[in-house]
Amino acid sequence: MSRPRVHAPELIGTGGWLNTGGRPLSLAELRGKILILDFWTFCCINCLHVLDELRELEEKYADVLVVIGVHSPKFAHEAEHAAVVAAVERYDVRHPVLDDPELATWSRYTIRAWPTLVVVDPEGYIVAQLSGEGHGHGLDSLLAELVAAHQAKGTLRRGDNPFVPPSVPDSELRFPGKIIRWPLGDRGDDQRGRYLVSDSKHHSLVVLDAAGDVLTRIGTGQRGRADGPASAAQFSEPQGMCRLPAEVAAAAGYDVVIADTVNHLLRGLDSASGEVRTVAGTGIQWRPGSPTRGPALDVALSSPWDLAWFGDRLVIAMAGIHQLWSFDPRTNRVDVLAGTGHEGLRDGPAALAWLAQPSGLAVSADHRTLWIADSEVSALRRLEHGELLTAVGAGLFEFGHRDGSAGQALLQHPLGVCVLPDGSIAILDTYNGAVRRFDPASGEVSTLATGLAEPSDAIVDGDHLIVVESAAHRLTSVLLGAAGTSAAASAYRTQRPQTAVAPGGLRLEVPFEPPAGQKLDDRDGPPSRLVVSATPAALLVSGAGAGTELSRDLELAADVPEGVLHVAAMAASCDEGAQFAACHVHQQDWGVPVTVVAGGATELVLPLRGAG
Repeated sequence: MSRPRVHAPELIGTGGWLNTGGRPLSLAELRGKILILDFWTFCCINCLHVLDELRELEEKYADVLVVIGVHSPKFAHEAEHAAVVAAVERYDVRHPVLDDPELATWSRYTIRAWPTLVVVDPEGYIVAQLSGEGHGHGLDSLLAELVAAHQAKGTLRRGDNPFVPPSVPDSELRFPGKIIRWPLGDRGDDQRGRYLVSDSKHHSLVVLDAAGDVLTRIGTGQRGRADGPASAAQFSEPQGMCRLPAEVAAAAGYDVVIADTVNHLLRGLDSASGEVRTVAGTGIQWRPGSPTRGPALDVALSSPWDLAWFGDRLVIAMAGIHQLWSFDPRTNRVDVLAGTGHEGLRDGPAALAWLAQPSGLAVSADHRTLWIADSEVSALRRLEHGELLTAVGAGLFEFGHRDGSAGQALLQHPLGVCVLPDGSIAILDTYNGAVRRFDPASGEVSTLATGLAEPSDAIVDGDHLIVVESAAHRLTSVLLGAAGTSAAASAYRTQRPQTAVAPGGLRLEVPFEPPAGQKLDDRDGPPSRLVVSATPAALLVSGAGAGTELSRDLELAADVPEGVLHVAAMAASCDEGAQFAACHVHQQDWGVPVTVVAGGATELVLPLRGAG
C-alpha cells in the first residue's frame, strides 16, 4: 500500500524573512522548484555542519533547488531578530531564511530536533524528512531522482532563485572568536597590550596593539586551506589558539597552535617567521566509525573550537562531537581525553562523561584543573584527576541569568572561560551578553559586566580583562577591581512544544530508509544503534540503555509528570553493487520534552531518514 501524499504546510514566522530583500515567500510561488527546508538554530554545531553540506548541493542544483532556512531558536537570545541577522552573516548563509521565533512552522511540520531537513517536491508534496547531519550523499541521490522524474513529468521549473544577497558592512575585525597574548619570538616573554585574535569571518588571525590597531594579519582573508607564509596561508573560520611551552615549541618547530574550525584541522604557526603548517586532521569531518586515536595527520577532527595546554598535552575542545581530545606535538598523535560523544550533562570518569559542544578552555594557575565552557548545556565544567565534574549548569534545556550559589546559578550558552588572578573563573556568558565570575572557594556566581555583544573569550591584562565582543567586532576592556553589576534574574526552559504521552507503555520508532542506491551496511556487525535515557531518570521505568534495533518498548512512570526523553540513533548504509562500497553514517540525538498524562500518545516516531 502506498503512503498518502502530504502537502507541505505554508511557512509562517513572526520574525520575517532574511536574504529575500525583505519580501516574504510563499510555497505557491516556489511551485516547480525542489525545496529543502532546513530547520536550524545558530547555537547548534550540527546545524552549522549541515550548512556546509548544503552548500555543495546548492551549487550543483542551482537552477532547480531552493534551500530555505527556518530558524527555530533553542535559547532566548536566538529568538532576538538582530541575533539571527548577525548569525546569517557570521555563517555566510546564502539562501532565504525565515525567522520563526515562536516555532510556528516548526510545530506545523512536527519537527523534534535540530537540525532537521524536509524535502518538498516541485508539486508541493513532502517526500523526505531527515534528522541530524551526514545526509549530503543521500540528498544528492534524492535530488537527482526528483529532477529526472519531474523533468519528464513537466512539473520542474528551472531558472530564478529568490535569494537576494544582503548589504553587509565590513570592519577591521569581523566576528572575532578567541584571543591569546602575542609571543615575542626568541625573547619568549609577553608584551603587554599585544594580542593574537582569530578574525573568524575574515578567515585569518590578526596581531592587535592595545589601541585595537592591526599590526599583522596572518592569512589571505579568503576562506580556504593553504599552508605557507602569513601572506599566503588560508583558514576557514578559525577559533581557538594556544601557545606551546618553550621546550615543546622547540621540538615541534612552531609555537602557536590554531583550531581551524571549519577546515576540521589544527594548524601550527611559527610566530617569528609567520609560517603556517597543518599539524593535525585530514580536512574531512570526523564521522562515527572513524579512528579516534593515532597519527595526527591521519585522524579526522570535527569542528575543533578551542585549545589549552594541560598537563603534558594540548587539549582540543572538539565541539563537533561533544568530546575533549588531546594532541601531542612531540609525537604528533591524537587521542580522546574525555566524553563518550553523547550530547548532555553527565559527570563521572572522563571516559564515561557526557559533554555538549565544549567551546572554551582555561587552565588553573596550579595546572591541576581544566575549566570548560560547555555551551549547549549552559555549564561551567572542570576536568581534574581524571574526573569530569559540573560547577555550574542544569542541563540541555535549562538556562538563564541568575547569580548566587552554584547549584542555583544559571548561564546561557557560554563560549569562553578565563582564570582570574585570584583563582576565580571568568565565564564569557555569551548569550546573556555578560561576563560572570565563579568563585571555587565559596561556590558563588556573580556578574562582572553586562551589555556586551556575544562575548566569546577573554584574557587578563594587568587589572583589566580584555574581552572579545564577537558580535560587536571589537575588543572591550573590563576593569577587574570594579564592583559587580546587578542584573535582573531570569530563568528559561527551551520553549519547544511538549509531547503528551500516556503513562505505561510507549512504543519508540526511529524510521530509517537507506538512500537510493544504498543498503544497510552490516559488514562489521549490526548496522544500527539506539541509546535511550531520560531526565529525570525516574521517568523511565524500563527501556533505558543501548541496543541495535531502531525501535523499542519503553515504560513511563505514572508519578513523574514531565521530563525529557534522550534518544540517540545511528544507522550505517553503503553503496550497492560496488566492490569497495563507501560507508555512509546517519546519526541524530533527540531531546524530546514530554508530559505524562492520561490519554496521551502511546507511540513516539522520530524519523532518522524517512519518506514523506
